[in-house]
Order: sequence, then structure tokens, then C-alpha cells
Amino acid sequence: MNLAEILEISMQDHDHLCPRQILGARIGMAGMKVLNFTEPPQKKELLIISETDGCFVDGVIAATGCTVGHRTLRVEDYGKVAVTFVDVKSEKAIRVAPTQNIREQAILYASEEPRHYFAQMQAYQIMPDDLLFTFTEVKLTTSIQEIVSHPGMRVNCDMCGEEIMNEREVKQHGYVLCRACAKPSYYQPAIQKPLPEDSNSPVYAQ
Repeated sequence: MNLAEILEISMQDHDHLCPRQILGARIGMAGMKVLNFTEPPQKKELLIISETDGCFVDGVIAATGCTVGHRTLRVEDYGKVAVTFVDVKSEKAIRVAPTQNIREQAILYASEEPRHYFAQMQAYQIMPDDLLFTFTEVKLTTSIQEIVSHPGMRVNCDMCGEEIMNEREVKQHGYVLCRACAKPSYYQPAIQKPLPEDSNSPVYAQ
């Protein structure tokens, strides 16, 4: 697919086009290119990790075909418009991010457009990759094997009893815990449940 076709796909979820969707599409295309993918891979050969959500990711998805549902897209929300592309076979990882002066460069590339928003939309479609992006080879702090895991891996949390998939459990003091019970968690129950009889065990003494 060319950029126009990718943007058409990206717009289907928004009914409009914005600069961040264009950046997402361009980053998706550039990331695949630097890892020698000529088109979105059919199998789980490419893993991408986006550092933000929103419109930007829809552009990335449209370009790469990677999705949360296929477990080929992860979001680590750092609030940054950036993506790390990982070749699952070779484990080579490249982080692609916009250059720091990207908005100023966009104005130069669309000098006839006085409105910055629309200048960005025009320029981001035609600027060369080396002006749009920085490319940094990186190493993941979690191995590909740990991220991808294995199908059918399931255990139950010793504290809340809920099922944990994909080897996301945490082991503390000999107990198998989900990450919510192991703390810190992004949520806590509004009404705390009474602790089991063995509440004096080390796992509850955190």
C-alpha cells in the first residue's frame, strides 16, 4: 500500500485526518523499511511498542497491520509519539521518533499554508524520512520470549484467585500473584475484601 491508501484506512475510525495519524502512518512505514519488511508481515514476525495511544497509533496500525488483538502491538504509555519496531526472529529493535524540530521543518515544507495544523498535515506526507525521524537501535529490557510468552500458559493468583495468562504472574515469598495483588497496581477495590485466614503470611505483609 502507498501512503494515501494507508491514510484512508486510518481515517475509517475517525472520519477525519490529523497530523498525528499521518506521523503514525509514516513511522509505521519507516520502521518496517529499516527492518527490511517490504509489507506488513502475515505472521507474528514484527512486534511494535508504541509510547502513546490515540490517533497516532491508528496510523501505525494502518501501516503495519500490527494490533493488540494479534498481540503484535503493545502500548507503553510514556506520552511520546514514538514506536519501537522489533524483528521477532532476529530480535533487532529500532526506536523511531520524530525529530525535535519537526514542526518548524513542516512550516518550511508547506510555506504557502499559514495555518500550522494544515501545514503539518501537508508536510508530514512529503518530508523525507531523515528529516522527519530519528532512528535509534535499542535493546529491550524484557526479552522477546517473555513478551510473547507461549499459548495456553495459565495460572491462578494465590491471593485473589483470578486467572493469569501469558506468564504475567509475579512470584513473592513462594506465592504466585497477579500484578494487581503484587502491587503497585493501577487500581484498588473500592471496598476491600477481608483477608483470608493466612493473612499473616509474608505476602500480605507488604
